[in-house]
Amino acid sequence: MTVEEFEEFYAHAVARLTGQLYVMLGDLHEAQDVVQEAFVKGWNRRRQLDRDGQAEAWIRTVAWRLAVSRWRRRRRTSEAWRRGTVQPAAVEGPGPDHLVLVEAMRDLPQQQRRTLALHYLCDLSVDQVAAETGLSAGTVKTHLSRGRAALAGRIEDPHDPRTARPSSEEAPDA
Repeated sequence: MTVEEFEEFYAHAVARLTGQLYVMLGDLHEAQDVVQEAFVKGWNRRRQLDRDGQAEAWIRTVAWRLAVSRWRRRRRTSEAWRRGTVQPAAVEGPGPDHLVLVEAMRDLPQQQRRTLALHYLCDLSVDQVAAETGLSAGTVKTHLSRGRAALAGRIEDPHDPRTARPSSEEAPDA
């Protein structure tokens, strides 16, 4: 089938095929979509369609199969949504210790913050931090050391008697 012959076939058959699929599917928009898609697939096979002499039957069959595939896909999606109604686990907000750490780290230089977070929170080795940040291993170690020193003066450990503040009950008599 030449390009002109296929265009003529399309012009004469599209309305008829759309009507037939509309009756089969009960949805005009769906019928229009699958018939158009079937004609697109038929375009690449126009020479074979001409030899078979069943071009209209081929387009109708392909359109029907496309509609069935769409139904199946929608049904699987719908079932997946129904099955997947499990709510994600609730994530607790940050505790007081985390808030203290974040507040203390805010005052650190950006590279120290990043290095400390990658090493201690993401559990990366010095070499992994160096690879991710593009710094040398020595520079990473320097940032870690300086960052720890800076944080030591800002964060109080309630379990360490050297840094714990006395509570109001333990306050010395004035």
